[in-house]
Amino acid sequence: MRDKLRALLDHLKSKRVAYGDIRWVKHKSESIQVRDQEVEAISRNEDAGVGIRVLVDGCWGFAATSDLSDEELEKTANRAIKISQASCLARKNEIKLAEVPIYRETYKTIIKENPFSITYDEKIELMLSITKALRANKSIKIAEAEMAFHNVQKIFCSTEGTFIEQEIFESGGGYSATAIAGSEVQKRSYPNSHGGDYACAGYEFIRGLKLLENAERVAAEAEALLTAPECPAKTTTLIIDGSQMALQVHESCGHPAELDRVLGTEISLAGGSFMTLDKLGNFRYGSPIVNIVADATIEGALGTFGFDDEGVKSCRSPIITEGILSGYLSSRETAPVIKARPNGCMRADGWNRIPLIRMTNINLEPGEWDYESLIADTDDGILVETNSSWSIDDRRLNFQFGQEIAWEIRKGRKGKIFKNPLYTGITPEFWNSCDAICNRKSWHVWGLPSCGKGEPMQVAHVAHGASPARFRNVKVGAKK
Repeated sequence: MRDKLRALLDHLKSKRVAYGDIRWVKHKSESIQVRDQEVEAISRNEDAGVGIRVLVDGCWGFAATSDLSDEELEKTANRAIKISQASCLARKNEIKLAEVPIYRETYKTIIKENPFSITYDEKIELMLSITKALRANKSIKIAEAEMAFHNVQKIFCSTEGTFIEQEIFESGGGYSATAIAGSEVQKRSYPNSHGGDYACAGYEFIRGLKLLENAERVAAEAEALLTAPECPAKTTTLIIDGSQMALQVHESCGHPAELDRVLGTEISLAGGSFMTLDKLGNFRYGSPIVNIVADATIEGALGTFGFDDEGVKSCRSPIITEGILSGYLSSRETAPVIKARPNGCMRADGWNRIPLIRMTNINLEPGEWDYESLIADTDDGILVETNSSWSIDDRRLNFQFGQEIAWEIRKGRKGKIFKNPLYTGITPEFWNSCDAICNRKSWHVWGLPSCGKGEPMQVAHVAHGASPARFRNVKVGAKK
């Protein structure tokens, strides 16, 4: 394959393209779903292909193929060139790329156990044991568990001379318990909702999740929610657990920090952004303790890699610094607009998709509070945990998040459980009300394998480091 790609680069150079890059991607995936004591689905897929991106007369062209014969690869390259030439008919501005170093490197996820070498019997036995433990609680009427694994091999090369080989492993999973009594239905999930937790790791990550060990507690909480009172509607102090904080960062900072959304070039599906260019360096997004960074270098995090899909090395870069908007997620094309260096955020969902600006690991940096001390310091408030729903407008300003469970906090202690909690806010007002963030002891990077963007839709695997945090004067209520 390496020789084929080098020959293809020579072909692009012979056509005198201003720039060209080629991505060969081979993707193997496996997923297992169990419901109660039955295996509902097992799938294992593998595909491979090549995507070719060229820049001709200041316009992009892209074409892809799964036929890896020399003849078809050359035809695909020519098709990408023709598309770029056709794009010039609607050109508004000439595309210019930021200069980046030339790399000839390799990168591989560090794993201890190859998840594809673990037998189906072992994986299924664990999932059946989990659903059995959940259903031991008579209030639990539905118990579901899932696992998913990915292995992605990539070669990226460009007419500038970069040649990079990468191999990424991903593993993750989780489960949920649904309690039913009459018309009342309540659910608890572990270790997180929306499929669980995921990481760039091997099967050792599954072993470390302590899935079976938490099943009895999760079932008991679902049962308790059946008779719990509704979360009261009021303006109060709110403490949000780390997993919900991860989604809060994702929706209200990660997406609006994508520079293509800010510039209006990616807007029809996902919307725009309130974090406009005039705000860079002067807009108070949050309180002085709020620091949010993009960091694709964290070992084991789901948004970690060696190089993005246009050959830019992974890095750590600020988005919010002491509450002030200080950066964006960018590409080689968009970074020059803000006179910055590209920070490695261009990624594609497979060989047949053109790269887009995507989140990596977008993290709320840990603060100074111990979790127990934060609870003890809160005289009156609500603690919410585990997302169940969300809604946010197309500029990422007005939002509403529902959670699976809440607790009353009274005089520094957790009290009774509330069901169906939600909170609402306006992004900058909300983040400016943040007065405490828990320390690294409570900090965890939550993997999210289902971030959608683009037309046609592309699904990115991203992550968010977060710990519990406290916000003042937040509107809370109950889902109806």
